[in-house]
This record gives sequence, C-alpha cells and structure tokens, in this order.
Amino acid sequence: MSELAERPSAEAHGGHHADVSGGWLRPAVFGAMDGLVSNTALVAGVGGSGAAPRVVVLAGVAGLVAGAVSMALGEYTSVKTQNEQLDLEVAKERHELAHNAAGEQAELAQMMTARGVDEPLAREVAAQLSRDPDVALRLHILAELGLSPDDKPSPRLAAVSSFLTFSAGAVFPLLPYLFGLPLLWIALLSGAVGLLATGALSSVFTPRPWWYAGLRQLLFGAVAAGATYLIGAAIGVTAPG
Repeated sequence: MSELAERPSAEAHGGHHADVSGGWLRPAVFGAMDGLVSNTALVAGVGGSGAAPRVVVLAGVAGLVAGAVSMALGEYTSVKTQNEQLDLEVAKERHELAHNAAGEQAELAQMMTARGVDEPLAREVAAQLSRDPDVALRLHILAELGLSPDDKPSPRLAAVSSFLTFSAGAVFPLLPYLFGLPLLWIALLSGAVGLLATGALSSVFTPRPWWYAGLRQLLFGAVAAGATYLIGAAIGVTAPG
C-alpha cells in the first residue's frame, strides 16, 4: 500500500525536478573546474619559468593524469564513506524502531507537530505511518539526517564523472602545444576559453545567468594562473630545456 502511495508522488515530481541524487553532477562540475584551473595554472607556472615547450607539455600531461586519478579516488572514497555512514545510521534507527517503537512513534509525532501539524492529527498520522516499519524508518532518517536511504549516490559514478571531466578540463591549456603552437599566451587563452565555457555551462543547473557563472570561473582561473606565472617567472629555470 505504501509503495502504491509513493509511486504517483515520485512520478509527479520526476517531471519537474532534475535528478540530483545520482552522485554525478557535483563531481562532474567540480572535476571540470578543477582540471581547468589547476592545469592552466600549472602550464602558466612552468611556461612562465622559461621552460622549453616539451617540458611544459610533460608537466601538463603529468598534472592531467595525476589530477584525474586523484580526483576519481577521492570522490569514490568520500561518497563511499558517506554511504557507509548512512548505512550505519539506518541500522541504528532500525534498532531503535524494533526496541522502542512507542518512543519512536512519539518522536515522529513531535517532528510533524514541529512542522505545523496539529498535535492530535500528528499522533494519528504517526500511528498510521508506524504500522509499516520501512516507511517509518525512511521518515525518521530523512527528518533526522536530511538524507534518504533509497537515494544514495553511486561512488563509481562519482569517480568516473570526476575522472572524465577533470581530464577534459585539464587538456584545454595543452591543446595549442599538442597542435604545434607552442606559445604560452595561446595556451592560456585556450584555458581561459575553457574556463568561460565550463562556467557558463554550469549555469544550466543554477539560477545564475550564464555570463555571471562564466566570468566568475574565468576570474578564479586567472587569479590562480597569474599567481603561478609570477612564481615561475621569479624562480626561472636553472638549466636549458
């Protein structure tokens, strides 16, 4: 009965809201932005030191591979840990429901009362919902943790998303070198285009206008690249490339 009651609600919401529970959006956006900013800054720093083009490419490729692997492993570990923590809390709540059903039902009624439901009605609804332990469990977890045990993000999806998007972002400042234009200013321009475009694309998932999101990301990347360029120019190279 509860499954039948929930299905129309889920279908109704599915037509109006984007799926934000799959675990791919945040790591994808973060991966692309991080790849662009970090590798554009890396290329700026190495190129600003006066290193030979092949050294810049070597550093950029190394930064791409290392960063993509690090992002993927970090996202997998963080999402996996979050899911395991949620599983632990679900197990605790299930134990409470099994050994203190009356107390948990009273707690559920109190939560509904705090949200504006009249106390008699809240007690009645809590009693009805508590007849199904699975429904009661989901409600308690959602109310107390703000997470649904049925909508856990996928660690593998988060890892793959961050790996691919980091790699795609990090390759932008290397494109001129890879296509036979070993000029630092063109590489930085390519990185700037990537930053502007990625920031603008991210605005699809936010209420911000595309130009605001694009310019904001371009500014962040420019600050990072400018800082590493100045450091690279100050240190310089001690041996010919």
